[in-house]
Amino acid sequence: MSVLATVSDYVDTLVHPLARGDALSAARHRAFIAPRLAGGLSALAVLPVRLALWGLPSWAEIMVFGWLVSALFAAYDLSRTGRLDRAYLMSSLALTALVTVVATTSGGLGSSAVMLLVAVPLEAALSGGRRPVLAASSMAAAAVVLLLAADAAGLVSASRAGGGDSAALTTVGVAVIYASMVALGSGLPARIGPDLLRSEEARYRLLAGNMTDVIIRHGRNGAVLFASPAAERLIGVPVSALSGHRLFDRVHVADRPAYLTALSDAAFGGQSRSVEFRILVGQNDDGAPAPPRFLWIEMRCRPLDAAEGGGAEREVVSVLRDMTTRKAQEQALEDARLDAELANATKGRFLATMSHELRTPLNAIIGFSDMLLNEQELGLEGPRRRDYARLINESGQHLLSVVNGILDMSRIETGNFEITPEPFALGPVISGCCQLLALKAHEAGIDLVHRHGTRLPEIVADKRAIKQVLLNLLSNAVKFTPRDGRVCVSATAEASSVTITVEDTGVGISDADLEHLGDPFFQVRGCYDRPRDGTGLGLSIVKGLVALHGGQLDIDSRVGEGTRVTVRLPVNCESGPAGSTRAHPDRSAAIATPAPVADMRVKKRA
Repeated sequence: MSVLATVSDYVDTLVHPLARGDALSAARHRAFIAPRLAGGLSALAVLPVRLALWGLPSWAEIMVFGWLVSALFAAYDLSRTGRLDRAYLMSSLALTALVTVVATTSGGLGSSAVMLLVAVPLEAALSGGRRPVLAASSMAAAAVVLLLAADAAGLVSASRAGGGDSAALTTVGVAVIYASMVALGSGLPARIGPDLLRSEEARYRLLAGNMTDVIIRHGRNGAVLFASPAAERLIGVPVSALSGHRLFDRVHVADRPAYLTALSDAAFGGQSRSVEFRILVGQNDDGAPAPPRFLWIEMRCRPLDAAEGGGAEREVVSVLRDMTTRKAQEQALEDARLDAELANATKGRFLATMSHELRTPLNAIIGFSDMLLNEQELGLEGPRRRDYARLINESGQHLLSVVNGILDMSRIETGNFEITPEPFALGPVISGCCQLLALKAHEAGIDLVHRHGTRLPEIVADKRAIKQVLLNLLSNAVKFTPRDGRVCVSATAEASSVTITVEDTGVGISDADLEHLGDPFFQVRGCYDRPRDGTGLGLSIVKGLVALHGGQLDIDSRVGEGTRVTVRLPVNCESGPAGSTRAHPDRSAAIATPAPVADMRVKKRA
């Protein structure tokens, strides 16, 4: 066994590297090399013994010896080039030449050697290709024609050189050697074929069973003929539940045209296609109903080869891959892009607003201060100087409020705004804020009233922040309420919270603007409203301060009828979820510190 194993290993080393990767090709190479190597080496080993015992061989023996040695060259050529078809052509040519020469000198077509011509194409058939078989058949036919021509020309010898027994023995010997070579050559591929088939089938089943992608074979009408086991893991139903057109039934209705178009292009047009669609998962056809859940799937399909599918209409093989994560990433990138565009637009609005809000009071301060510096040349009187000083003071106060608003918003966004809770009575704070804006409301012709019970509890909160919330809300209400309008402030108490409501009969807010209320630097400007002064920070600051107290902000509005803003605050902000926090992280207000978010709800007033 060790000698046979050594010989087998040596034959394996002679197989061309390109054929080693395929078991069937390697078996065919070994089947060609092994018998010819054995025959040629045996002839070389027997030749010295033959010469020593019986002297010079006959011409027939010389031909057989040459044929066996030529097989070594064919095996060597196959080992070097890997051209199995060329090796079989060389072998067929050597055998045909041997038979032709022997038959010519031993009776022509009547020689027993002619029968070996039948085996020439049979040997070539072991190559597994058509070209060697056709070439070998042509060689055998040419040999017959040549023998006929030689017989007609009288070139065929009727006598059998070397004696009849010698020619007959040579023919039998060649036939036996040739039959042995053919048997050895055909036996190995025949034995390895079924094993190779089972091995390849097991390999592909292993690959299909462990792949995360789903492999599906579709009929010419798109019906599922085969689905790999990965379909059960991906779609969440048995493979049998996808057969026929039941996979199509799971495709999202909006994506079905694209799905069918891809399969049709592959089946009828012979083109590879890729399509993305949504598919229903996690719900059996015969199981209990479940909430529909869809996955994004990428399907790449191509037609099968004509030999596999056949005809102008081909079967289609497709590969399905879950791309839900990729779709989520794409959506996240798109959201980030939109956020960046919004931030850029917000920055543009901010710069335009700030340039106006800062330039207007600065122009007044510089202009009136220049007049006061040149009061002698201008001849300003006392009352005029006092008016100019008052305007300078008002402009400075406005400029200070703008800067304070920007600073407050910046500190809230960066998490550096700290509140200082303290107990205080809410009623006097509401009354004081209304008194501060009473003159402004009177000058604008607006009726400002406040209603709150005498039994409002004492609350624990940042008194300065609550004042700022009320002043911003009241200022906005007065600003956006036309003459003869009305602004009403009310407050009520519950077990653990207080509710403050600021309601006006102003211009109202459109649905489109309601979505952006609370965004920094956003100002309500539309066809229903004339532009008014302001930075657009007031409601953003209110939203942030309410969040710092763990409260809730509701806005109801309707264009032309007015707006109602409701603030709900806990009686004790230190006992709520925001008690240990000093920052407002609401995404719409661009605040990034991890803290409770103010719940701001906006809707149209019914």
